[in-house]
Amino acid sequence: MGRLVRRTLGGDATIATWSPHDAASVDAAAQAMRREVDAGYVAVLEGEGRIEPVDELPADADLVVLSMPLGGG
Repeated sequence: MGRLVRRTLGGDATIATWSPHDAASVDAAAQAMRREVDAGYVAVLEGEGRIEPVDELPADADLVVLSMPLGGG
């Protein structure tokens, strides 16, 4: 079961879940991710010590995290 979560100061909020074997749930999660990315969030694939930016929802992912880009200078 994959999870799409939004990282916030108050903790992670689950936005969507999906099963890679259920095309409708993958599509719904992909649409939810697209809405969040269009609103300014960055999506990254997390797992096994790696963090990788993604533009499309990987259906086989366990966890995709949404966060706001960090500013600085």
